[in-house]
Amino acid sequence: MNADPVGHSLLPLTFDYLCQMSGSVRQQKFAKLIQKEISDIFHRDQRGILEKEFITITDVRMSPDLSVAKIYLSMMLVKNQQGVFDRINMRKSEIRKALGDRIRRQARIIPELVFFIDDVEEKAVKMDALIDSLKIPPAPPAGDKNEK
Repeated sequence: MNADPVGHSLLPLTFDYLCQMSGSVRQQKFAKLIQKEISDIFHRDQRGILEKEFITITDVRMSPDLSVAKIYLSMMLVKNQQGVFDRINMRKSEIRKALGDRIRRQARIIPELVFFIDDVEEKAVKMDALIDSLKIPPAPPAGDKNEK
């Protein structure tokens, strides 16, 4: 049994890599579907969950078995963010049912929804304001050298 160590050692590595890739691609596709449908549910808001608040779904992350969806919400223009967040969490089962009505033919399991407030944009705005407020003197021109 003379085996080529180079050719055979790459085969399992490539197969394992492809298996890992397919799982993450599957999670990403399902996450995009969940993001699109939840956004549409919030946009249409026939259940009266939101009271004219503008909420953006910034990210959805799926568990490896697709049973849990972590949904990140951006509420930049909402004054009472915690109140809206509590209302969404109280009506989570209604949102999940509406999601199930929309994706039942595309998914075996309707994932459990876990909502988080995504404050990355707000932190970025604060960081930009902080950087703009810094008093940094301009650098001296490259050709100007003070020799003493």
